[in-house]
Amino acid sequence: MKTALLFPGQGSQRVGMGRDLAHEVAIVRETYAEADDVLGFALSKLCFEGPEDELTLTKHTQPAILTTSIAVFRALLARGLTFDVVAGHSLGEWSALVAAGALPLRDAVRLTHLRGTYMQDAVPIGQGGMAALMGLELAAVTALCAAASQPGEPVEPANINGAGQIVISGHTAAVDRALAEAKSAGAKRAVKLTVSAPFHCSLMQPAADQLARALADVVISAPSVPVVANVTAEPTQDPARIKQLLIEQVTAPVRWEASVQAIAGLGVTRAYELGSGSVLKGLVKRIAPAIEITTIGEPHEVNAFSAADPGSP
Repeated sequence: MKTALLFPGQGSQRVGMGRDLAHEVAIVRETYAEADDVLGFALSKLCFEGPEDELTLTKHTQPAILTTSIAVFRALLARGLTFDVVAGHSLGEWSALVAAGALPLRDAVRLTHLRGTYMQDAVPIGQGGMAALMGLELAAVTALCAAASQPGEPVEPANINGAGQIVISGHTAAVDRALAEAKSAGAKRAVKLTVSAPFHCSLMQPAADQLARALADVVISAPSVPVVANVTAEPTQDPARIKQLLIEQVTAPVRWEASVQAIAGLGVTRAYELGSGSVLKGLVKRIAPAIEITTIGEPHEVNAFSAADPGSP
């Protein structure tokens, strides 16, 4: 039975995440302390106590989610967790790389803080947006985006989440035009998302360029297990390729549906979503129902885990 570890991305944050587990488990406290030391401010306090408006700033959200996921991962590792493949949704790919030993936590915390800052600053507030479309195939969404785009005002597929859900991203005016035509294009539902920037589209190119410079001198090691990358939806263990894909990921769509299908194709029958929330669990159940998936993030879920009976949570 092959096991995958899956790590959530931005949007899974909540005030209080990791707090109860840190109270009980020393390695969790040490993980948050490591992140606090890297950043020079109390990220742990933002996670545990908020305020929410500070936690939801992209530059804080990204290292906060990563640190929470790795804290849970380390707690399970101490209980005998083994795994065969890793993947993460957008920001979660950084957590996956830490779990697979490709990137030290300290580097990942620093870089995701920068990544969040770059992504927030790439587009002026109010000029970018995102929307979720339900019930349309990718080809229809691509055509809808093409029709809604104008020079300097692009909108593009950003998250191909599966189960009929695709998120689009781009200039606010273009997103609004796409939303206005979504129902007539066949969408069952179309909802504008409350986000601070238009992630995973061409407007993020300045952020990708800055991230490339920040990554230039960072050493990425060969991961211990394959990492299924968002950009390609294919497993890789090539450090140079991983670095390039992290840069491309900023502007490229998250191919989550294809990534889960690739994980299933590797023979995975069990998966754990580690960290805050359970968004990925719902998506995996719809994309690959044969995979048994469990969310682990709270103390009772960690305590229920046993390497001798890893299906126990």
